[in-house]
Amino acid sequence: MNSRSISVVKELYKPYKYTISGKAHILESTSGRIVVKEKEKDIRNLYQYLQSRGFHYFAPLIDDSREGINIFQYVEDTPMPTEQRAMDFMKTVALLHQKTTYFKDVTEDDFKQIYDTVFSQIEYLKYFYNNLYQEYFQSIYPAPSEYLLLRNCSKILAALDFSSNELEKWYATVKDLHKYRVCQIHNHLSLDHYRKCQEDCLLSWEQSRQDSPVLDIIKFYQTSYFDLNFEVLLQEYLRICSWSEEEKELFFLVISLPPKFELKGTEFDKVKKIREVLDYVYKTEVLIRPYYTVQKEK
Repeated sequence: MNSRSISVVKELYKPYKYTISGKAHILESTSGRIVVKEKEKDIRNLYQYLQSRGFHYFAPLIDDSREGINIFQYVEDTPMPTEQRAMDFMKTVALLHQKTTYFKDVTEDDFKQIYDTVFSQIEYLKYFYNNLYQEYFQSIYPAPSEYLLLRNCSKILAALDFSSNELEKWYATVKDLHKYRVCQIHNHLSLDHYRKCQEDCLLSWEQSRQDSPVLDIIKFYQTSYFDLNFEVLLQEYLRICSWSEEEKELFFLVISLPPKFELKGTEFDKVKKIREVLDYVYKTEVLIRPYYTVQKEK
């Protein structure tokens, strides 16, 4: 961050308290609180675009004229239960996607690029978990972490087979399409970047771009699946911003990919990592099962 600009802002606002929270610098003065962040994006143009689409849920930009920094109004938060906050957050994200949606022309190459990326991920994870299984299988007296993986590796590989099969079905469906939905995605979704006040407010727009809304929800799920009831959150999101069947299929097959973990640390650390992978696989299966049950009934 530009230290000279920060010094000018401090001289101008004369704060009696100065706090650093992540990439944000919070200045408290007798005239109120402001947030100073490094200028990574043209936030003013982004805000103007969002306002033109009827979306107003962001922190007011006070000053973007100083070199290297943006100054925002500090947004007070309202304490509330996490589950309620998550539901309101999901409604705001759904409004962002719904209000900025449009369809652009695409070629088969665009879908092929997505296919190749996901296919490579699947093949790498298959290689990783199969090799790990073979290595642990050679142990005469498996360690607790090794035993845990040996007993449950079939579940992990089944998730990868599911993603692989669904990827082929998805690509067969979309490769002949000529339109693809995009919208303004936040690209850094987290409950930490949300404030509940008189109007809901999303913070930290520096990574925002125009892309598929599926990407936003994939990333949010992968970081929040354990702490939140995603079955209810996804239903609420889709109530406001409905997805095509192809978008749902892409979302489900990508989130079904089990995460890779690092083989390091104490035995306790390894057991914890493998347990987290298994929790992810089981929770994801519970999330997507109703959708595929309905499909089979139809």
